[in-house]
Amino acid sequence: MEIIKYLEEHNIFRQAVRKFFEKEVIPYVDEWEEAGIVPRSIWKKMGDQGFLCMDVPEEYGGMGADFLYSVIMSEELVRTGHSGLAAPLHSDVVVPYITAFASEEIKHKYLPGCVSGDIITAIGMTEPNAGSDLAGMKTTAVEDGDHFVINGQKTFISNGIICDLLVLAAKDPGEPDPHRAVNLYVVEAGTPGFEKGRKLKKIGWHSQDTAELFFTDCRIPKENRLGEKGSGFLMLMQKLQQERLMVALGAVPAAERILEMTIKYCRERTAFGRPISKFQNTQFKLVEMATEIKLGRTFLDKLVMDHIEGKNIVVEVSMAKFWTTEMAMRVADGCLQLHGGYGYCEEYPIARAWRDLRVMQIFAGTNEIMKGIAAKFMGL
Repeated sequence: MEIIKYLEEHNIFRQAVRKFFEKEVIPYVDEWEEAGIVPRSIWKKMGDQGFLCMDVPEEYGGMGADFLYSVIMSEELVRTGHSGLAAPLHSDVVVPYITAFASEEIKHKYLPGCVSGDIITAIGMTEPNAGSDLAGMKTTAVEDGDHFVINGQKTFISNGIICDLLVLAAKDPGEPDPHRAVNLYVVEAGTPGFEKGRKLKKIGWHSQDTAELFFTDCRIPKENRLGEKGSGFLMLMQKLQQERLMVALGAVPAAERILEMTIKYCRERTAFGRPISKFQNTQFKLVEMATEIKLGRTFLDKLVMDHIEGKNIVVEVSMAKFWTTEMAMRVADGCLQLHGGYGYCEEYPIARAWRDLRVMQIFAGTNEIMKGIAAKFMGL
């Protein structure tokens, strides 16, 4: 069932991205995993090739490309077998806030660097005591003349160490409505009062730098606020649809890749004198997982097209985010089991895939939050 109809230019782009990753990323994955971070140089190389922020309009240095280019980029990045190079976070989650809501001055100031790879972005929403509860955040931004003064803390921030520019969610303490109190700001790394804390040690995503961020009387110009006063929460709600779709765009290709390499392993691994792929239990397990993956792929591709057409698919994307990430984890766990003891050894790629996938059920809103969103719209 062909739902997404890629054009020839899309296929050419896919081949170019795949060739680039085979040369510039895959050979260095283990080195980056050991270092706990990817080098800035790979971001610049991606920018030089036009592989960052493809949808940014040409007047700001981008290609003005359609969303299918982002889909291709996400799928091909999954094929590299690691999660450290968070280009989709930069291109399709953070930068769209600037493209959609920033003033012309801010757009011209930052977007060209985001496209070129000279500026790496992160988004600061989660706090130690306010994860999925955005209205419960404590970080404040107080107006003071021509500036805002920011105080607070963020945690679990992907690209937190390497970022040059942060899209920050903070509250106006003078606004009693917890939703209208939220605003979004852009904050440059190196601004006095903005400090990057420790790089967090995680079960997986070892080469993805995840950090704590601290703000102590951090002063930023008033023009660094995105959009109108009190509109931050609405901006977040508007863009979270694409963010959660991007998570599903990571989960389904990951499951496809894991199943592909497990089938190969089962054909080569022998037990009792024959390949384990010839055992009925193995065949049934592989078929069950392949069926789930195809269901996920069909659902995902339909949502991609709905998103491109501008449809409101908040409920469906919430469903897809929780179901595809849980499906991918089921596949990873089942495939690890088929690898036997070897699956628990770091030298086999299934081990990294298994531990890297687990966090996808947590970030971009936990899966429990996703189910709550769907329940609300179902009138439950």
